[in-house]
Amino acid sequence: MTKCSPFRQCIAPGSRNFISTMASGSNSLMWFRKGLRLHDNPALEYAAKGSKFLYPVFVIDPHYMELDPTAFSPGSSKAGLSRIQFLLECLVDLDLSLSKLGSRLLVLKGDPGEVLTRCWKEWSIGKLCFEYDTEPYYQALDVKVKNHASVAGVEIFSPVSHTLYNPADIINKNGGSPPLTYQSFLKLAGQPSWASTPLSTTISSLPPIGNTGNFAVSGVPTVKELGYEDLNEDERTPFKGGESEALKRLRESIANKEWVANFEKPKGDPSAFMKPATTVLSPYLKFGCLSSRYFYQCIQDIQKSVKKHTSPPVSLLGQLLWRDFFYTVSFGTPNFDQMKGNRICKQIPWKNDDELLAAWRDSRTGFPWIDAIMAQLRKCGWMHHLARHSVACFLTRGDLFVHWEKGRDVFDRLLIDSDWAINNGNWLWLSCSSFFYQYHRIYSPTSFGKKYDPAGNYIRHFLPVLKDMPKEYIYEPWTAPLSVQRKARCIIGLDYPNPVVSHDSASKECRMRLGEAYELNKKLNGRVSEEDLNKLRRKNDNESAIVDSISRKKKQKLIC
Repeated sequence: MTKCSPFRQCIAPGSRNFISTMASGSNSLMWFRKGLRLHDNPALEYAAKGSKFLYPVFVIDPHYMELDPTAFSPGSSKAGLSRIQFLLECLVDLDLSLSKLGSRLLVLKGDPGEVLTRCWKEWSIGKLCFEYDTEPYYQALDVKVKNHASVAGVEIFSPVSHTLYNPADIINKNGGSPPLTYQSFLKLAGQPSWASTPLSTTISSLPPIGNTGNFAVSGVPTVKELGYEDLNEDERTPFKGGESEALKRLRESIANKEWVANFEKPKGDPSAFMKPATTVLSPYLKFGCLSSRYFYQCIQDIQKSVKKHTSPPVSLLGQLLWRDFFYTVSFGTPNFDQMKGNRICKQIPWKNDDELLAAWRDSRTGFPWIDAIMAQLRKCGWMHHLARHSVACFLTRGDLFVHWEKGRDVFDRLLIDSDWAINNGNWLWLSCSSFFYQYHRIYSPTSFGKKYDPAGNYIRHFLPVLKDMPKEYIYEPWTAPLSVQRKARCIIGLDYPNPVVSHDSASKECRMRLGEAYELNKKLNGRVSEEDLNKLRRKNDNESAIVDSISRKKKQKLIC
């Protein structure tokens, strides 16, 4: 294979496409959704081929972008403002790249199905091209669009290029159901069919844009023009969106061949905030500013040039394969994003405690390691994967026993890299609802962070209220003598909260509750009803009340 370069012009490899053969005009419409890039974009290349005019379009979809003043943070009903800002930066960068080729991005607003129907009528569109998307929302939307296009005689080209593999192909190889372990996925997947062919990484020219007629076409809007208040400087994520930034970060990451060759997850420092211990390419993969296929080939080129390298699942290449694993399982599993009706998810009587959820979400648990991570999430829209593991475990099976769907929703809103398949897959995993079942293995909210950052610098940075707390107490400030708290100008219970739970007793109770839920699922062969869950929930609550009562009586005797 030729060396990986972001500037090479090659022929794009074939991929599974969905095409209707009729065509009503010589013009093409490229509908950008994800895939916000020029490199390795087979849909864009096909749209440009043989077309008199090419209309590159992005539709501001109210489903994702409409302002929601009732949400717990600024943004829409589906996304926080940091991710919306990141997306707009991706679009600005895409518009600049298109303009260098004599084109530009046409931004329209409204229901995408209705907008596109108007487009091909007014612009004599013969080809509609867009990247295939496995998310349920886009699956339903694309069926409508394809049906309308078929009636209008518009050709559809929708290649799979957001992932390394076509999830449908993997599922077919597995007899119609998705593989549920990473190793079985790897065996089925093998080497991607396109991997031995150089990818097309540049486009030298594009057809011009034709007359846009009566359409209210705009440039890329600002957050203010979308109706949001602008973010303050200290609230902005430090990561800038766009293909240019993605390729720059990629070049910087792969420049150190030794680091790429020796990359080993789950190793890495979750407390490293000045210079993160990973590539931070996940937001760019999420929006398709960086092609996962191109990233894959770049890693392969490096691995071929070194004597020794790590292997999946822990290698950097392994991380891309994890991404495809979750995409495949999510695509083949109805109701993947919920517990109820999800055949691969254990039915567990989680608590629906809004006060505990809010304390976790708003950095008020009283556990500095947990609160600092959630503060980083709110401020940066990103945190290290081990930090995500810590807070997800704490909310669910580790300490608070709050439903994983609640935590998923918070991550989905605040993460700039939130990806439907991966976010849901990770919460299923970390709550021990699916994939991983060793629920007795719990991340400590005090000792886990300490082994990476004994001085507590990460905590001091994201929780300034604790910046003067001595390192002996920084992870458990409630144990500091009052004189120490006064000297640190942080009185626990006043300036910073007491812990919402006792970790030792809470984790013990969580293990008990999960053990009983697992037994119930086994006994009923997974067919657990809402009534069954409520019975178990009441039983667990009664047992907890008895334990609490005994504990209070013991404390009273000690006081006496």
